[in-house]
Amino acid sequence: MKELGQYLRETRINNGVSIDEAAQDLNIDGFLLESIEDGNTRAFKDVLSMKDKIKDYSKYLGLKPEEVMDEFNDFLFEKTSKISLEDILEADNVNNKNKEENKKVASPYTIIKPKKKDKRPIIYGLSAFIIIILLVLVIFNIIRPKRDKITKELKNNMEGEYYEFTQ
Repeated sequence: MKELGQYLRETRINNGVSIDEAAQDLNIDGFLLESIEDGNTRAFKDVLSMKDKIKDYSKYLGLKPEEVMDEFNDFLFEKTSKISLEDILEADNVNNKNKEENKKVASPYTIIKPKKKDKRPIIYGLSAFIIIILLVLVIFNIIRPKRDKITKELKNNMEGEYYEFTQ
């Protein structure tokens, strides 16, 4: 990984790009780019995120990403091939035990279910709103005919008075 990182650093320097400029252009933390160039794999959460960053960085530097990824895959093969079969089986056994323990604990009584949102306040609020609207409509329908009747009577009275006054 150090050789690949050194190659990327030399390419960046030859292109006249600073580490900060590359980090800003790629929207990647400068510390991660420095870690790639130093061959520090521990700075990354996982191998896949590191692989994606290296691929983006190689494209940015104008390199052929396929060739850089081949180099990276060779590094991964060398690193992972050094893990013994016994270590792999032991890690698998630990994972299986953890899964079994999680299954044992899971029961309807021990699982914490998320609380459902209470919809009653919304229903009550909408019901109250509808009732108020209906009351307003009923009141206006009761008042309007009386108002219309009074208005009609006033008009009739005024016309009569006006008519008498003009004669």
